[in-house]
Amino acid sequence: MAPAVLANRRLAARAGLALVLANMRYWTHVAPAVRRELKRWHLRAQEIGDPQLRALALSKLDSESFHAEAAAMLATFAPRAHRSSVAAAIVALELLFDYLDGLSERPSDDPLGHGERLFGALVDAVAVVPTGTREPLEKPGLDDDGYLEGLSRAVAVALARLPAASVITEIAQQIAARSGQAQTRMHAVPALGTAQLEEWGHSGSRGTGLGWREFVAGSASSVLVLHALIAAAADNRTTPEAATQIAQAYLPACVVLTLLDGLVDREQDQRDDRPGQRGYLGLFADRDALPELLGQAARRAATQARGLPNGAHHVMILTGAMAYYSSSPGGESELARPVLARLKRELAPLMSPTLAVMRVWRGTRRRAGSSRTKGGAESHHETPETGTVGTPRCCG
Repeated sequence: MAPAVLANRRLAARAGLALVLANMRYWTHVAPAVRRELKRWHLRAQEIGDPQLRALALSKLDSESFHAEAAAMLATFAPRAHRSSVAAAIVALELLFDYLDGLSERPSDDPLGHGERLFGALVDAVAVVPTGTREPLEKPGLDDDGYLEGLSRAVAVALARLPAASVITEIAQQIAARSGQAQTRMHAVPALGTAQLEEWGHSGSRGTGLGWREFVAGSASSVLVLHALIAAAADNRTTPEAATQIAQAYLPACVVLTLLDGLVDREQDQRDDRPGQRGYLGLFADRDALPELLGQAARRAATQARGLPNGAHHVMILTGAMAYYSSSPGGESELARPVLARLKRELAPLMSPTLAVMRVWRGTRRRAGSSRTKGGAESHHETPETGTVGTPRCCG
């Protein structure tokens, strides 16, 4: 097997230093902004009149707010003057994505049309348009007192404050539309079958170097690509070419993260009597091929990431994301072990110490959660594991 992409000691050292600096920036500048935004949107969700939509919005905030907290690690890329705006845009975008994921799972007589109209809010969110010219969102059968519209507008407003917003908006809209199509078409499989998903995947994967299944999996979690593009918009040196390179580098990483998510959750899904939920992992019949498939995707992502401006920071983000899943208890399953072993080889030497940090942190979080429960704290769901930031669970 070829040497690991990160075998270059200088690159590994720079990525490790990037992790230290990013955490310092996160906890001093970004985390307070993230907490403010999450509190604001929680209060806003409580104002939704429809009880089902209010419950959906609040459940996403309660159980998946870590997605936004972790994704905001990308705000550490930004110059200090723009970090609050980047954090606000990323938080609102992640909450919007998670909310849309829940909405698109609701039954519909026209699942593809319904999903496309819903995910139009994601496309609109990353469109930079002159103030006052934005058209109201089309929300068929959705009366959430403007919550969806508010999230979408908040992203657009914060993005418009960034110096290179107009540079990234075209590619960002393409990525947002692609992500919405993947989510919508996957959710439509029970009603419409897999053929419509396969046809779309074949068409979209041309020129990407990915098979249709990998393209679908990577597209579904491409909100991570959007977060990286928002961070890039804070740098006035960002060019359209650089934005395209970021999108290309993060797509194979999203393939890995989507499928790792399915791998580490598979046994839990079976224990919860949800074996019929095939998910993205269910598209891959040959499970023995997964180590090679994910290993190659991780190698490609790391190779492309290190060539980006601020490449060590991108490498750190992507390695941390993969280490987050790899350190999950589900990573010890028979199906997951060979995949994770291959990822460790591909991302050596940076992966092993990052994994160790993640495992220590998970143990600390479990003990802290146990102490809170014994102390009488009410717990409605498992506390999200937020460990070393920069590890977004990006699949909604």
